[in-house]
Amino acid sequence: MSNEKVTGPARFYYATCYSMKGIRAAFVHEPAFRYEVYGALLLIPLSFWVAQTGIQLGLLIGSCLLVLMAEVFNSAIEAVVDRAGLERHELAGRAKDLGSAGVFFTLLIVMLIWGGVLWDNLAAG
Repeated sequence: MSNEKVTGPARFYYATCYSMKGIRAAFVHEPAFRYEVYGALLLIPLSFWVAQTGIQLGLLIGSCLLVLMAEVFNSAIEAVVDRAGLERHELAGRAKDLGSAGVFFTLLIVMLIWGGVLWDNLAAG
């Protein structure tokens, strides 16, 4: 087996396949990711109705995608920590709590962006 990396369009293809595999794994194995996907499936179509500008649309959709990204990273951290061992350890718990805090912050970002866009749009009449 060669150690050479695939390049060009083949690299893009394989990277996309790995990404889809990761999204599928998150959906199958992570209930929080499923809930956030369901939320995104509600909010993303709604954003086309709420947004009055392209910037607003990008912010509304981007904030939803940011939550999914943070949840995937959090799930990756949890999987690595669990693979290292299931015994309780302060650093393992801290790693999981920090990942969870990252997801929490992205959820706050969603609320701030959606609230700000709704505020601006209602104030504009």
